[in-house]
Amino acid sequence: MLQHVIEALKGVKTIVRIVVATSFNTPQTSIEANNLGVEVLATPGDGFEKDMRYVIRKLDLQDVLVVSADLPFITSDIIREAIQCYYSSRKPALAVMARIEDYERLGVKPQYIFEVDGQRLSAVGINLIDGRRIDEGELDQEVLVVSSQDLILNVNTHQELDVARKRL
Repeated sequence: MLQHVIEALKGVKTIVRIVVATSFNTPQTSIEANNLGVEVLATPGDGFEKDMRYVIRKLDLQDVLVVSADLPFITSDIIREAIQCYYSSRKPALAVMARIEDYERLGVKPQYIFEVDGQRLSAVGINLIDGRRIDEGELDQEVLVVSSQDLILNVNTHQELDVARKRL
């Protein structure tokens, strides 16, 4: 999956740097990312959000695309769409989300559910953020709602892995 995500990122010309954040919890990811020829940065392993903030601060990043490495069906096209939406919104953050009904149709249950403009949504694992504003707390964000069942499949459980295998 990591290789697929990196290939999707490399397919977007506006992405100038790919950094894989790892921790002591993910030693195989570090090895694989090195083998794939991308930059690797070890984080404290304090959780997704804290580690993301650590990377942004450590590397003094500005506009940052954050992509989970467990999205087996991500494409360069959706990445380009998210980047375009982020810049056109002029907001300091963007979250790519999907409707809860789309998760239910797949037979998977999202970990977190948000109420956004009257819709029940869950994040798919693609975000953009203005790294210069990382310490400002909760930022105003644009939400890009996608409906592709392939894109919303984020493999965190054995059930989600089974669903992904069936879709292949």
